[in-house]
Amino acid sequence: MTAHHHHGAGHAAEDPHAHLSPTEYWEKRYSETERIWSGKVNASLAAVVGELTPGTAIDLGCGEGGDVLWLAEQGWQAHGLDISETAVGRARAEASARGFDTATFTATDLSTWQPEPESVDLVTASFFQSNVALDRTAILRTAASAVRSGGRLVVISHAAGPPGSSHRGPNMITARDDAAQLDLPSDQWTIEVADERSRPAMGHGGQPSELVDAVLVARRR
Repeated sequence: MTAHHHHGAGHAAEDPHAHLSPTEYWEKRYSETERIWSGKVNASLAAVVGELTPGTAIDLGCGEGGDVLWLAEQGWQAHGLDISETAVGRARAEASARGFDTATFTATDLSTWQPEPESVDLVTASFFQSNVALDRTAILRTAASAVRSGGRLVVISHAAGPPGSSHRGPNMITARDDAAQLDLPSDQWTIEVADERSRPAMGHGGQPSELVDAVLVARRR
């Protein structure tokens, strides 16, 4: 389980909440359980970001804050945004319990969010995929505008369902698809990484398996 496994979790057909608005959907997903995610950083994100010099960061769809707390541990001043007040409340509580004042959180609807242009060194979005209405590409483009010169946008997505599952839903994309959809102006941006990486994961019934992540790293010149 990764910190953000939720975006790959419910399959629309079985998802009793798919008809809800995004806010209601995520509130329900979080409030129905104590704590959904492992709180561990995603391995693909850690591999990419671990090599960077810490600065300021924004994490989109931060959930219960696992990635933001990890960024804070690495020395980043990290700010998580999520539509769910419940998730953000848990993330704040965890940051407070660990004594991280460099990890901050805001509950906000990303579809209306307007960041300060070129204000941060890093924007991350891990598994920022959803079964409910979400203009993902528009939000990621808006987020890209927050990256300052020399900074990076890191997008990690589910490239494939777990092995043995027939799911290749509309959520599954490759890093190249992502780059093409984002269509960042090539005179301003360099695509540093656009590939698929597999990582070990626990499958159903505790069987080891592999998951494939699509990893996109774009750097503003």
